[in-house]
Amino acid sequence: MPGLLPWLLLHAGAAAALTWGTRRYALWRGLLDAPGQRRSHRVPTPRGGGIAIAAVVLLACAWLAWRAPTHARSIGLFAGGLLMVAAIGWMDDHRPLPAARRFVVHLLAASLLAGALAMQALPWWQVVLGWLFAVCLVNIWNFMDGINGLAASQAAIAAAGYALVLPAPWAWIAWALCAGCLGFLPMNFPRARIFMGDVGSGALGYVLAGLIALSITGVEALPLTLLPICAFSIDAGFTLLRRVLCQEAWWQPHTTHAYQRAARRHGHTPVTVLCALFSIAATISMVTLWQTTFMVALMVTLGVCVLASWIWSRQQRLETPGIRNAE
Repeated sequence: MPGLLPWLLLHAGAAAALTWGTRRYALWRGLLDAPGQRRSHRVPTPRGGGIAIAAVVLLACAWLAWRAPTHARSIGLFAGGLLMVAAIGWMDDHRPLPAARRFVVHLLAASLLAGALAMQALPWWQVVLGWLFAVCLVNIWNFMDGINGLAASQAAIAAAGYALVLPAPWAWIAWALCAGCLGFLPMNFPRARIFMGDVGSGALGYVLAGLIALSITGVEALPLTLLPICAFSIDAGFTLLRRVLCQEAWWQPHTTHAYQRAARRHGHTPVTVLCALFSIAATISMVTLWQTTFMVALMVTLGVCVLASWIWSRQQRLETPGIRNAE
């Protein structure tokens, strides 16, 4: 296996170059997200830059399948699901597709991931969890990709955390995801010159779902694996529940997530940085406590979730006049 630093630099550089090329392509094709009441930006911005992240992870999968032939079939299934999610997202970025069609593809991709997990001889409940994680996180990352740098930075932090607890070759896929996000971020933060698009948000959610499922070394580790995605999961889950209870059209785009409300008050950059600090602390907790007992892991995870829930509740109660710093 390669050294870590060259691996990171190679994938980050490739992602940066592909993001730059995708921006030129999006401008040429007119793939622009226009401002509106359901958007958190003020100027038309190219979309689809997340294809660069998906591409570098797929390249990493191809290389690792060749270098680790005992894992080749499971990596192949994993990559096949990623390709499906990225492809349907890329198509949707060009021309909006029916939600049902996209969901069917997501279900099929989740099934490929489940097959990959089964080939790793994981227990049946872990395979089922991986399938559920894939279906949920593909959509959560799509819901939460709404301000500059947020989705990519959160994915990079989580991927780095999972890379530290995963065995090879899956740890290298996690590092590839982290590096891909870091290569994409300069074009998306602090000023967004291109958006990730559905191709990127779906791909990030799918890869993270696989990494989480593979990280679970036993029931005692399950609570800890949720810490790096706690901020996203709490905001997405509670906001969805609130919209359902209020009988709103929950499947339609909106700007009522806690991070969106905070961005209207304080701007994109402070919110993205604060969310990153929260997730870094949560991820460090996961890595530090990795060998702890189930009860300690559960109590720490519940504590972090309660804190995230309190932050969500506070943002929902605050007034959010105007849109500030929505590049």
